Amino acid sequence: MTRIDPHRFSIAPMLDWTDRHERYFLRLLTRHALLYTEMVTTGALLHGDRARHLDFSREEHPVALQLGGSEPDDMARCAELAQQWGYDEVNINVGCPSDRVQSGSFGACLMAEPERVAACVKSMQAACDIPVTVKSRIGIDEHDSEAFLQRFVDTVAEAGCDTFIVHARIAILAGLSPKENRDVPPLKYERVHRLKERHPELKISINGGLKTLAACQAQLDKVDGVMMGREAYQNPYILASVDQDIFGSIEAVPARQEVMKKYLAYVADQLASGTALQHMTRHILGLYKGQPGGRLFRRHLSENAHRKGASISVLEDAVALAEAAIERQQQADAENMVTPAEQSTQLQTGVQHA
Repeated sequence: MTRIDPHRFSIAPMLDWTDRHERYFLRLLTRHALLYTEMVTTGALLHGDRARHLDFSREEHPVALQLGGSEPDDMARCAELAQQWGYDEVNINVGCPSDRVQSGSFGACLMAEPERVAACVKSMQAACDIPVTVKSRIGIDEHDSEAFLQRFVDTVAEAGCDTFIVHARIAILAGLSPKENRDVPPLKYERVHRLKERHPELKISINGGLKTLAACQAQLDKVDGVMMGREAYQNPYILASVDQDIFGSIEAVPARQEVMKKYLAYVADQLASGTALQHMTRHILGLYKGQPGGRLFRRHLSENAHRKGASISVLEDAVALAEAAIERQQQADAENMVTPAEQSTQLQTGVQHA
Protein backbone atom coordinates (compact mmCIF):
# COMPACT_ATOMS: atom_id res chain seq x y z
CA MET A 1 0.00 0.00 0.00
CA THR A 2 1.37 3.42 -0.98
CA ARG A 3 2.07 5.65 2.02
CA ILE A 4 0.34 9.02 1.86
CA ASP A 5 2.62 11.95 2.66
CA PRO A 6 0.43 14.56 4.39
CA HIS A 7 2.99 17.25 3.57
CA ARG A 8 1.78 17.10 -0.02
CA PHE A 9 -1.00 19.44 1.13
CA SER A 10 -1.06 21.17 4.51
CA ILE A 11 -3.04 23.95 6.12
CA ALA A 12 -0.99 26.75 7.60
CA PRO A 13 -0.71 27.54 11.30
CA MET A 14 -2.74 30.73 11.76
CA LEU A 15 -2.86 32.64 15.04
CA ASP A 16 -6.38 32.86 16.50
CA TRP A 17 -7.69 30.68 13.69
CA THR A 18 -6.32 27.12 13.70
CA ASP A 19 -7.44 26.15 17.18
CA ARG A 20 -8.71 22.65 18.01
CA HIS A 21 -12.30 23.41 16.93
CA GLU A 22 -11.18 24.68 13.55
CA ARG A 23 -8.90 21.70 13.05
CA TYR A 24 -11.69 19.25 13.87
CA PHE A 25 -13.91 21.00 11.33
CA LEU A 26 -11.19 20.95 8.66
CA ARG A 27 -10.62 17.25 9.21
CA LEU A 28 -14.24 16.63 8.24
CA LEU A 29 -13.40 18.13 4.84
CA THR A 30 -10.10 16.36 4.20
CA ARG A 31 -8.78 13.14 5.72
CA HIS A 32 -5.23 13.45 4.45
CA ALA A 33 -4.07 17.09 4.68
CA LEU A 34 -1.60 17.90 7.44
CA LEU A 35 -3.05 20.28 10.02
CA TYR A 36 -1.07 22.69 12.20
CA THR A 37 -1.84 24.27 15.54
CA GLU A 38 -1.63 27.97 16.12
CA MET A 39 1.88 28.96 17.11
CA VAL A 40 2.44 28.27 20.81
CA THR A 41 5.38 29.85 22.61
CA THR A 42 7.73 27.82 24.74
CA GLY A 43 6.91 30.07 27.67
CA ALA A 44 3.21 29.31 27.39
CA LEU A 45 3.88 25.57 27.45
CA LEU A 46 6.51 25.54 30.16
CA HIS A 47 4.85 28.02 32.51
CA GLY A 48 1.19 28.11 31.47
CA ASP A 49 -1.82 25.86 31.04
CA ARG A 50 -0.40 23.00 28.99
CA ALA A 51 -3.68 21.21 28.51
CA ARG A 52 -5.32 24.33 27.07
CA HIS A 53 -2.55 24.69 24.50
CA LEU A 54 -1.88 21.04 23.73
CA ASP A 55 -5.12 19.08 24.01
CA PHE A 56 -6.62 17.96 20.71
CA SER A 57 -9.03 15.35 19.36
CA ARG A 58 -7.63 12.10 18.01
CA GLU A 59 -9.66 12.70 14.84
CA GLU A 60 -7.32 15.58 13.98
CA HIS A 61 -4.39 13.33 13.01
CA PRO A 62 -2.14 14.00 11.23
CA VAL A 63 -1.51 17.19 13.20
CA ALA A 64 1.65 19.18 13.95
CA LEU A 65 2.45 21.49 16.85
CA GLN A 66 4.09 24.77 15.87
CA LEU A 67 6.45 26.24 18.45
CA GLY A 68 7.69 29.79 18.87
CA GLY A 69 10.99 30.01 20.70
CA SER A 70 14.74 30.25 20.31
CA GLU A 71 16.33 28.68 23.39
CA PRO A 72 17.47 25.14 22.51
CA ASP A 73 16.80 23.70 25.97
CA ASP A 74 13.28 25.15 26.14
CA MET A 75 12.53 24.02 22.60
CA ALA A 76 13.72 20.52 23.47
CA ARG A 77 11.46 20.33 26.52
CA CYS A 78 8.51 21.46 24.42
CA ALA A 79 9.32 18.97 21.65
CA GLU A 80 9.25 16.24 24.28
CA LEU A 81 5.83 17.49 25.40
CA ALA A 82 4.62 17.46 21.79
CA GLN A 83 5.52 13.80 21.52
CA GLN A 84 3.98 12.95 24.89
CA TRP A 85 0.72 14.61 23.85
CA GLY A 86 0.63 12.61 20.63
CA TYR A 87 1.49 15.14 17.94
CA ASP A 88 2.78 13.79 14.63
CA GLU A 89 5.33 16.57 14.10
CA VAL A 90 6.79 19.61 15.81
CA ASN A 91 7.50 22.72 13.72
CA ILE A 92 9.73 25.71 14.44
CA ASN A 93 8.27 29.10 13.53
CA VAL A 94 10.90 31.08 11.61
CA GLY A 95 8.39 33.00 9.52
CA CYS A 96 6.17 35.18 11.72
CA PRO A 97 7.11 38.89 11.37
CA SER A 98 5.07 40.46 14.19
CA ASP A 99 6.65 42.90 16.67
CA ARG A 100 5.45 40.79 19.59
CA VAL A 101 7.18 37.72 18.19
CA GLN A 102 10.38 39.62 17.43
CA SER A 103 10.53 40.95 20.98
CA GLY A 104 10.66 37.33 22.10
CA SER A 105 13.53 36.66 19.69
CA PHE A 106 11.72 34.11 17.57
CA GLY A 107 9.79 34.04 14.32
CA ALA A 108 11.17 35.49 11.08
CA CYS A 109 14.00 37.38 12.80
CA LEU A 110 15.63 33.99 13.46
CA MET A 111 16.45 33.71 9.76
CA ALA A 112 19.38 36.00 10.59
CA GLU A 113 20.58 33.41 13.13
CA PRO A 114 20.66 30.07 11.30
CA GLU A 115 23.13 28.65 13.82
CA ARG A 116 20.64 29.23 16.64
CA VAL A 117 17.87 27.53 14.66
CA ALA A 118 20.25 24.64 13.95
CA ALA A 119 21.00 24.33 17.67
CA CYS A 120 17.25 24.19 18.38
CA VAL A 121 16.80 21.46 15.78
CA LYS A 122 19.58 19.36 17.30
CA SER A 123 18.24 19.71 20.83
CA MET A 124 14.69 18.94 19.77
CA GLN A 125 15.66 15.88 17.76
CA ALA A 126 17.59 14.57 20.74
CA ALA A 127 14.50 15.01 22.93
CA CYS A 128 11.85 13.42 20.69
CA ASP A 129 11.33 10.87 17.95
CA ILE A 130 8.75 12.77 15.90
CA PRO A 131 9.87 14.88 12.90
CA VAL A 132 11.23 18.36 13.60
CA THR A 133 10.48 20.75 10.73
CA VAL A 134 11.02 24.44 9.99
CA LYS A 135 8.68 27.06 8.49
CA SER A 136 10.44 30.16 7.19
CA ARG A 137 10.33 33.01 4.69
CA ILE A 138 12.66 33.37 1.69
CA GLY A 139 14.45 36.21 3.45
CA ILE A 140 14.12 39.21 5.76
CA ASP A 141 14.50 42.96 5.22
CA GLU A 142 17.54 43.67 3.05
CA HIS A 143 18.48 40.00 3.02
CA ASP A 144 16.48 39.32 -0.11
CA SER A 145 18.75 36.95 -2.01
CA GLU A 146 19.04 33.31 -2.94
CA ALA A 147 22.40 33.20 -1.18
CA PHE A 148 20.80 34.23 2.13
CA LEU A 149 18.08 31.58 1.86
CA GLN A 150 20.62 29.00 0.77
CA ARG A 151 22.88 29.65 3.76
CA PHE A 152 19.93 29.42 6.15
CA VAL A 153 18.68 26.12 4.73
CA ASP A 154 22.18 24.63 4.44
CA THR A 155 22.97 25.42 8.07
CA VAL A 156 19.69 24.08 9.46
CA ALA A 157 19.69 21.02 7.21
CA GLU A 158 23.19 20.13 8.36
CA ALA A 159 21.81 19.98 11.90
CA GLY A 160 19.38 17.27 10.80
CA CYS A 161 16.23 19.03 9.57
CA ASP A 162 15.04 17.56 6.27
CA THR A 163 11.68 19.33 5.86
CA PHE A 164 11.22 23.04 5.18
CA ILE A 165 7.98 24.91 4.53
CA VAL A 166 8.90 28.17 2.80
CA HIS A 167 6.64 31.20 2.46
CA ALA A 168 7.72 32.63 -0.89
CA ARG A 169 7.93 36.23 0.36
CA ILE A 170 10.51 38.06 2.40
CA ALA A 171 9.43 39.40 5.79
CA ILE A 172 9.90 43.11 6.40
CA LEU A 173 10.48 43.30 10.13
CA ALA A 174 10.18 47.06 10.54
CA GLY A 175 7.54 49.15 8.82
CA LEU A 176 4.98 46.52 7.84
CA SER A 177 2.29 44.90 9.96
CA PRO A 178 1.85 41.11 9.95
CA LYS A 179 -1.16 41.58 7.66
CA GLU A 180 0.86 43.73 5.24
CA ASN A 181 3.67 41.17 5.33
CA ARG A 182 1.23 38.62 3.93
CA ASP A 183 0.49 40.77 0.88
CA VAL A 184 2.97 43.58 0.22
CA PRO A 185 6.29 41.76 -0.36
CA PRO A 186 6.09 40.17 -3.82
CA LEU A 187 5.82 36.42 -4.20
CA LYS A 188 8.95 34.78 -5.59
CA TYR A 189 7.94 31.19 -6.20
CA GLU A 190 10.91 30.58 -8.48
CA ARG A 191 13.30 31.06 -5.58
CA VAL A 192 11.66 28.18 -3.72
CA HIS A 193 11.66 26.08 -6.89
CA ARG A 194 15.40 26.60 -7.30
CA LEU A 195 15.92 25.72 -3.63
CA LYS A 196 14.29 22.36 -4.31
CA GLU A 197 16.42 21.87 -7.44
CA ARG A 198 19.56 22.41 -5.38
CA HIS A 199 18.31 20.15 -2.58
CA PRO A 200 16.56 17.09 -4.04
CA GLU A 201 17.34 15.27 -0.79
CA LEU A 202 15.19 17.70 1.25
CA LYS A 203 11.41 17.90 1.43
CA ILE A 204 10.40 21.42 0.38
CA SER A 205 6.85 22.75 0.67
CA ILE A 206 5.77 26.13 -0.68
CA ASN A 207 3.41 28.62 0.95
CA GLY A 208 2.00 32.01 0.04
CA GLY A 209 -0.79 33.26 -2.21
CA LEU A 210 -2.21 29.84 -3.09
CA LYS A 211 -5.97 30.24 -3.55
CA THR A 212 -7.05 27.36 -5.81
CA LEU A 213 -6.33 23.65 -5.99
CA ALA A 214 -5.26 24.15 -9.62
CA ALA A 215 -2.57 26.57 -8.44
CA CYS A 216 -1.50 24.04 -5.82
CA GLN A 217 -1.28 21.24 -8.38
CA ALA A 218 0.90 23.42 -10.61
CA GLN A 219 3.30 23.98 -7.71
CA LEU A 220 3.55 20.25 -7.05
CA ASP A 221 5.41 19.90 -10.34
CA LYS A 222 8.21 21.94 -8.75
CA VAL A 223 8.17 21.14 -5.03
CA ASP A 224 7.18 18.33 -2.68
CA GLY A 225 4.25 19.98 -0.97
CA VAL A 226 1.99 23.01 -0.78
CA MET A 227 0.61 24.86 2.23
CA MET A 228 -2.61 26.86 1.98
CA GLY A 229 -3.45 29.53 4.53
CA ARG A 230 -6.19 32.17 4.51
CA GLU A 231 -8.15 30.72 1.60
CA ALA A 232 -8.59 27.45 3.49
CA TYR A 233 -10.05 29.38 6.43
CA GLN A 234 -12.21 31.85 4.53
CA ASN A 235 -13.44 29.40 1.88
CA PRO A 236 -13.11 26.04 3.63
CA TYR A 237 -15.19 23.95 1.24
CA ILE A 238 -12.30 24.17 -1.22
CA LEU A 239 -10.71 21.50 0.99
CA ALA A 240 -13.46 18.99 0.25
CA SER A 241 -11.75 18.19 -3.06
CA VAL A 242 -8.20 17.98 -1.69
CA ASP A 243 -8.24 14.24 -1.06
CA GLN A 244 -9.31 13.52 -4.64
CA ASP A 245 -7.40 16.24 -6.49
CA ILE A 246 -4.15 16.28 -4.49
CA PHE A 247 -3.92 12.85 -2.86
CA GLY A 248 -5.66 10.76 -5.52
CA SER A 249 -8.40 9.43 -3.24
CA ILE A 250 -11.33 7.64 -4.85
CA GLU A 251 -13.70 8.51 -2.00
CA ALA A 252 -16.62 10.80 -2.78
CA VAL A 253 -16.32 14.51 -2.05
CA PRO A 254 -18.34 15.20 1.13
CA ALA A 255 -21.36 17.47 0.72
CA ARG A 256 -21.64 20.54 2.94
CA GLN A 257 -24.72 19.13 4.64
CA GLU A 258 -22.87 15.88 5.38
CA VAL A 259 -19.96 17.82 6.88
CA MET A 260 -22.29 19.86 9.05
CA LYS A 261 -24.13 16.77 10.31
CA LYS A 262 -20.83 15.47 11.70
CA TYR A 263 -19.78 18.86 13.02
CA LEU A 264 -23.10 19.26 14.82
CA ALA A 265 -22.39 16.08 16.77
CA TYR A 266 -19.00 17.51 17.78
CA VAL A 267 -20.56 20.84 18.74
CA ALA A 268 -23.13 19.09 20.92
CA ASP A 269 -20.37 17.32 22.84
CA GLN A 270 -18.40 20.54 23.27
CA LEU A 271 -21.44 22.49 24.44
CA ALA A 272 -22.07 19.81 27.05
CA SER A 273 -18.52 20.29 28.34
CA GLY A 274 -18.98 24.06 28.69
CA THR A 275 -17.56 25.45 25.43
CA ALA A 276 -19.46 28.50 24.15
CA LEU A 277 -21.11 28.09 20.74
CA GLN A 278 -19.40 31.11 19.20
CA HIS A 279 -15.97 29.51 19.69
CA MET A 280 -17.00 26.78 17.25
CA THR A 281 -19.16 28.71 14.79
CA ARG A 282 -16.71 31.55 14.12
CA HIS A 283 -14.53 29.17 12.12
CA ILE A 284 -17.20 27.95 9.71
CA LEU A 285 -18.73 31.22 8.48
CA GLY A 286 -17.35 30.68 4.98
CA LEU A 287 -18.59 27.11 4.48
CA TYR A 288 -21.37 28.21 2.11
CA LYS A 289 -19.34 30.96 0.45
CA GLY A 290 -20.44 31.44 -3.15
CA GLN A 291 -23.65 29.48 -2.59
CA PRO A 292 -27.20 30.92 -2.73
CA GLY A 293 -27.56 30.61 1.06
CA GLY A 294 -24.05 31.73 1.95
CA ARG A 295 -24.95 35.17 3.27
CA LEU A 296 -27.94 33.86 5.21
CA PHE A 297 -25.76 31.22 6.87
CA ARG A 298 -23.05 33.70 7.79
CA ARG A 299 -25.44 36.38 9.04
CA HIS A 300 -27.51 34.01 11.18
CA LEU A 301 -24.40 32.71 12.94
CA SER A 302 -22.83 36.16 13.31
CA GLU A 303 -25.98 37.61 14.86
CA ASN A 304 -26.94 34.73 17.15
CA ALA A 305 -24.04 32.43 18.09
CA HIS A 306 -22.53 34.93 20.55
CA ARG A 307 -25.73 35.39 22.54
CA LYS A 308 -25.80 34.17 26.11
CA GLY A 309 -27.04 30.61 26.27
CA ALA A 310 -26.90 30.14 22.50
CA SER A 311 -27.64 26.50 21.76
CA ILE A 312 -27.00 24.10 18.93
CA SER A 313 -30.32 25.14 17.38
CA VAL A 314 -28.60 28.33 16.18
CA LEU A 315 -26.28 26.25 14.04
CA GLU A 316 -29.04 23.89 12.93
CA ASP A 317 -31.15 26.85 11.83
CA ALA A 318 -28.23 28.38 9.91
CA VAL A 319 -27.70 25.14 8.00
CA ALA A 320 -31.43 24.88 7.27
CA LEU A 321 -31.49 28.44 5.89
CA ALA A 322 -28.54 27.77 3.61
CA GLU A 323 -29.79 24.42 2.35
CA ALA A 324 -33.28 25.82 1.69
CA ALA A 325 -31.79 28.63 -0.39
CA ILE A 326 -29.75 26.14 -2.39
CA GLU A 327 -32.83 23.98 -2.99
CA ARG A 328 -34.85 27.00 -4.17
CA GLN A 329 -32.11 27.91 -6.62
CA GLN A 330 -31.91 24.34 -7.92
CA GLN A 331 -35.68 24.28 -8.46
CA ALA A 332 -35.56 27.59 -10.31
CA ASP A 333 -32.72 26.34 -12.49
CA ALA A 334 -34.66 23.16 -13.27
CA GLU A 335 -37.76 25.13 -14.25
CA ASN A 336 -35.72 27.33 -16.58
CA MET A 337 -33.81 24.46 -18.12
CA VAL A 338 -34.48 23.77 -21.81
CA THR A 339 -34.27 20.08 -22.78
CA PRO A 340 -32.54 18.97 -26.01
CA ALA A 341 -35.97 18.07 -27.47
CA GLU A 342 -37.29 21.54 -26.65
CA GLN A 343 -34.20 23.12 -28.18
CA SER A 344 -34.79 21.13 -31.38
CA THR A 345 -38.43 22.19 -31.49
CA GLN A 346 -37.47 25.84 -30.96
CA LEU A 347 -34.91 25.67 -33.76
CA GLN A 348 -37.41 24.08 -36.15
CA THR A 349 -40.01 26.70 -35.28
CA GLY A 350 -37.47 29.41 -35.89
CA VAL A 351 -36.59 28.00 -39.32
CA GLN A 352 -40.28 27.79 -40.31
CA HIS A 353 -40.85 31.40 -39.29
CA ALA A 354 -37.74 32.62 -41.11
